[in-house]
Amino acid sequence: MTQATTGPAVGFLYPGYSAEDDYPRIEEMLAADVRLPLVHTDIGEDAHRVDALLEMGSASRLAAGVEELKSRGAQAVVWACTSASFVFGWEGAREQVRELSETAALPASSTSFAFAHAIQALGAERVAIAATYPEDVAEHFMAFLKAAGAEVVAIRGSGIITAAEVGTWGRDEVLELARAGDHPDAQVVLLPDTALHTAAYLVDLEAELCKPVLTANQVTTWEGLRLLNRTVSRPDLGTLYTKG
Repeated sequence: MTQATTGPAVGFLYPGYSAEDDYPRIEEMLAADVRLPLVHTDIGEDAHRVDALLEMGSASRLAAGVEELKSRGAQAVVWACTSASFVFGWEGAREQVRELSETAALPASSTSFAFAHAIQALGAERVAIAATYPEDVAEHFMAFLKAAGAEVVAIRGSGIITAAEVGTWGRDEVLELARAGDHPDAQVVLLPDTALHTAAYLVDLEAELCKPVLTANQVTTWEGLRLLNRTVSRPDLGTLYTKG
């Protein structure tokens, strides 16, 4: 088991293997004394389908990775998955985080709440969703954001079933997704899948759309820093990391 090292650390529970390399990339981009250790959780069936997502985000699957994160010095933990948190609904997602915090005896959150907090931090009210998911799963995210007080002015699903497929997308596909999901009334565009590589494209995304863009791995790491009461200004990580 990996031993803890010095310095503050946020631990991430990441489902399976898709875009987990965004986390060491963001750690390097932060150029701060904060570590971002990551542990892979067992996802069961790789499917953007409600029943599979409810199992993926079950308490037992999340709990299995907690001790390794703590051994690596984590002082807070974030469930780095959007769909397998918002699919539980607002209250169910709160219970998921509460159970995770209780198991870890640490502050905890999830990517879904990271999006809600990031929207609030930017002072935005109207958002557009550009999702890789099928439409029915994307609609669960819309309901979650509405419960958080955001107005969803547009929603686009891409119909991708597996995280493995999403993880193969590159810059061109990510920019096209964002363009397709944007709306003139949206103050912010959201790309909610942690299986999607976005850390290298945040500047390009915001330049393309001329507005803030929030992506899953970006907001997840920001949320972890928030749990540690840390603020790091990094323009190359998007507007959130300069104004949030």
